[in-house]
Parts: sequence; structure tokens; C-alpha cells
Amino acid sequence: MAEIKIVWSEEAIKDIEEIISYISKDSELYAVNFASKIIGSVDSLRVYPEIGRIVPEFNNSEIREIIYRNYRIVYRISGKTIEIVTIFHGSKLING
Repeated sequence: MAEIKIVWSEEAIKDIEEIISYISKDSELYAVNFASKIIGSVDSLRVYPEIGRIVPEFNNSEIREIIYRNYRIVYRISGKTIEIVTIFHGSKLING
């Protein structure tokens, strides 16, 4: 069985960098821990790519999300590749 490849979009990389930067203003330790948990959540998609729910705003089975704390991690499944599209706080609206 071929391994699933995870690719981070430029937007998702920028998102996580901004989130970590914001959290680190209060606690660098918490920011590092948070980043580790986000990456762990994403890595779980290698084994269970369809674990996330279908993003309600798109209603497309290829566009899913997993939730970590108050953050939505949106990803797209394309064959054996998962693209992390964006990460944002759940209180914000998704850009469609």
C-alpha cells in the first residue's frame, strides 16, 4: 500500500506561522506545544485520511477538516495526496 503524501499549501504554512507567532507572545512553550499538536493532527491523516468531516461550506467529500481546539484544519484529498489548504480560528469565516 502506497503511503499518503501530505503537502502544505503556502497559505497553510503562513497560517500556522501566524498562529504560533501570536501564541508565543504569551508563551513560547505553549506555542511550541500547540504547533506539535497541530502537526500531530495532520500526520494522523496519513493513516486515516477521511477522519475529518466534510467542510459544510463546500459540501465536497474531497474537502474535509479536522478540528484542534478552536482551529479548523482544512485539507483536500486527491488520490494518495493530502493538501493542507488552510488553518484558521473557528470564529472566522472560511474564504471560499
